[in-house]
Amino acid sequence: MHPKVMVVEDEEALSELLKYNLESEGYEVEIVDRGDDAELRLRETVPDLLLLDWMLPGVSGIELCRRLRQRSETEGLPIIMLTARSEEAERVRGLATGADDFVVKPFSVPELMARIKAMLRRSNPSKVSSYIKIGELELDKETHRAHRNGREVRFGPTEYKLLEFLMTAPGRVFSREQLLDAVWGHNNYVDERTVDVHIGRLRRSITRGKEKDPIRTVRGSGYSLNDKF
Repeated sequence: MHPKVMVVEDEEALSELLKYNLESEGYEVEIVDRGDDAELRLRETVPDLLLLDWMLPGVSGIELCRRLRQRSETEGLPIIMLTARSEEAERVRGLATGADDFVVKPFSVPELMARIKAMLRRSNPSKVSSYIKIGELELDKETHRAHRNGREVRFGPTEYKLLEFLMTAPGRVFSREQLLDAVWGHNNYVDERTVDVHIGRLRRSITRGKEKDPIRTVRGSGYSLNDKF
């Protein structure tokens, strides 16, 4: 069973961005754009984690958080509050109302994904997803196996690490130095051109026949994994 995340956010562009990234990480996602609608929905079903915007039509996020903490069914629900308010007093208010974590807009999506995973690991370790899906590629971090369109992709441990790292932030360009640090570690003596060799091996493993190459070379910058292919 994949973890279920409810996103309560009235900015459509942001909610769609969050939905895309959460589903890519293997989460089941439900989007609600009003606080009062979210309150009704949470009486019907309780997700594994709630992403809750501070300012919402109907019922504000902070008021909804307060109400949820008063109900036995949701008093232990992990809640991350999203807000444009950066003042310390406001953050303290949000945490005092019952939020478990507080993320200020604009925020880093990879950082938010890491916070979600860390919170789920604490609250319900069995629910932390080991599955990532980007486009036609699927990767299981528990079994260290990958598939493309149902076909198992076979590669060495270094190519696996490269693919897993690129899949954590699709569309983002990583320099060779960043890839070296992520895959080989900071205290390595590997030449940056080694990255090119392993990227080439990875490409040959995940691309067959007329399939599109999902790895993009950005001249002078590095590599990225296309988020749509």
